[in-house]
Amino acid sequence: MPPPAKLAIVGGGPSAFYVASRLLSLVPHTDPSSPSLRVHIFDRLWAPHGLVRYGVAPDHPEVKPPPTRAFVSLATSILAARCTPRSRTRSPSPLSSLLQKYTHLLFATGCTLPTLHPDIPPSLHCVPALSLVHWYTRHPSNPPAPALDKITHLSLIGNGNVSLDVARILLTSPSVLKKYDVPEHVLDVLSRSTLKHVSIIGRRGPLEAAFTNKELREMMHLPDASMVPLDPSLLTFPEGTTLSRQQRRTLELLQKGSQSWFGSTQKTWSLDFYRMPTALTPSRSSAAAAELTLAHTLLDPSTGRATSTDQTSTLTTSLVVTSLGFHMDRTTAFFDPSSAHLRARGGRVLSESGIPLRNVYASGWSANGAKGVLATTMMDAYAVADTILSDIMSGTSVETTPAREHESEVVSNTLASNLGPHPEDPPEEIKQGIKDGLVTQYDDWGVIDAEEVRRGALLGKERERMSWEDARKFLSLSRRDHAL
Repeated sequence: MPPPAKLAIVGGGPSAFYVASRLLSLVPHTDPSSPSLRVHIFDRLWAPHGLVRYGVAPDHPEVKPPPTRAFVSLATSILAARCTPRSRTRSPSPLSSLLQKYTHLLFATGCTLPTLHPDIPPSLHCVPALSLVHWYTRHPSNPPAPALDKITHLSLIGNGNVSLDVARILLTSPSVLKKYDVPEHVLDVLSRSTLKHVSIIGRRGPLEAAFTNKELREMMHLPDASMVPLDPSLLTFPEGTTLSRQQRRTLELLQKGSQSWFGSTQKTWSLDFYRMPTALTPSRSSAAAAELTLAHTLLDPSTGRATSTDQTSTLTTSLVVTSLGFHMDRTTAFFDPSSAHLRARGGRVLSESGIPLRNVYASGWSANGAKGVLATTMMDAYAVADTILSDIMSGTSVETTPAREHESEVVSNTLASNLGPHPEDPPEEIKQGIKDGLVTQYDDWGVIDAEEVRRGALLGKERERMSWEDARKFLSLSRRDHAL
């Protein structure tokens, strides 16, 4: 019979839950010859579900319910499997504490920091898009609200889905957004917005744009904002150019333009292709504006990369928002500077010499970088879960996904975990945090979740999100009432 296994998952987003779900569905709990399995998930935030809660745009509820329902179901499954509830901590438990308490360790922490532009660092007139996303999703980092009552023109650097999310939220009337889980204080700021135009700037052309057609279509259908028509030459390509189905659809959408014709709305937006920022300087004419210098670019056909030309232009703007991707904290254990995520291969974390570490794993963005959608994350998580399962049930036949390229690599014992930990105990820091009211558990989240939905219903919306201070106070009162 395989020895008992106790897995700590660092990170409480989709990848973490998908891995836990896969493991619990494949371990035959009724078979006495199968190993005992405990799974504890830790997160630095007080609320679970990672990007599903704090990354998905509020007006995309169709993206959130399916995984959220699965996660809540998983909570029930883990409790039924006699695993302790997941703990949520505002500061992750040290690696050494986890190694003392667990036989296996999975990093599913994602990429939590924005990639900044080297030529236009954060300033009074420049912020990362993540700051705005965290503002309108009420992330516990509590970034300041943008001064939308003083802004008329906003420039987004990067044309991926996050850029289009930000543009769409800022250009949509609060009367439309109020039915979603946009916090009331965010709606208040949006109601006072003086924003008139959003420029979405990309260094390459329409065929290389990072946004999906779904996001582009939503921009085209904005009721209160219209798109500046593109120069037809941008949508014309040499004869013989091979286009994918997605690229053909993109061109069709761009040629058709926005549902509201340009000039019929007070708010507008534009897609500015073949432009690359090189400098941002204060405006000489207004303290509320800045001058964004843009190099004009061409696409190198041999590399597909944008190269600068001698031509430049200047754009007067109130605020620049950079949306250039995400990376991990460089101080994270096993961080690889060359990839900006963990050293990992085939789901296993690697030593500095490139040798897989025994019983230490990585999944999702922490292993592969900030790319892909929820379906991509799910498939990766399932493959990592199968790798973990192959270690836990060594020599036992289990249902798995197709083997990965590096599945049979020899692993190192360099990082030793506890092979005989107490089956239930979390690290001492977590125990103390629970006692002090600084750590929330999944049962606590269930209470908060129900209260957010209740408050939202009173306002005619999906939910009204709590801050950490609100949640902590509410939990304290709830526990007191329960004790009476």
